[in-house]
Amino acid sequence: MMSEKLKTIKELADELSVTKQNIQYHYQRLPKELQIKSSNGSNLINSKAEKIILGKVESGSKSNTKDQQISSKENFEDEKLDNPFINRLIKEVEYLKIDKDKIISTKDQQISSKDQQIEKLTNLLDQQQRLALQDKKLLDEYKSEINDLKALKMPTQETEFKHLDNQYKDEVNALKEKLENFQEQIKVQKRIEEQEKPRKWWGLWRK
Repeated sequence: MMSEKLKTIKELADELSVTKQNIQYHYQRLPKELQIKSSNGSNLINSKAEKIILGKVESGSKSNTKDQQISSKENFEDEKLDNPFINRLIKEVEYLKIDKDKIISTKDQQISSKDQQIEKLTNLLDQQQRLALQDKKLLDEYKSEINDLKALKMPTQETEFKHLDNQYKDEVNALKEKLENFQEQIKVQKRIEEQEKPRKWWGLWRK
């Protein structure tokens, strides 16, 4: 079984890119059972102690970074108060923010107004379409009624025409019959006259 590899204060400091004093500071605050000494009295660090020290170093590094950011911000605020150019830029930025808010507000109002106009136009268009459909429906109904009336009227007219046609035919037939009777009477009269002619000549001859 291989023994655990131990690191010196310097080796761990070099790996973490920090000072030996920083590692030594955290090492001295380790539990006694984790403070290992070499045969010559040097401080050694095992893996468990390394994890604890690493956590302390990272925590301290974050704290230092935050402190530096706060300090830089405070320094900037101090410089800002004393620098007219920066003050002017800050005011211009504030004015631009106000103008931007006004522009956005105006645009929102314009968009809202346009939306209302579009909604009104849409409603009007819908109404016109509904009216057009109603007009078309009424027109179709009127056409249907007219066609129904025509269908009812046509048979009556046809019946009247047939009646007149039959009446005309009857009258024509009656006239034909009268004409035929008249012609027959003429023929009879002619036959009578033809028969009487010899008698007349006979009478004259006897005289």
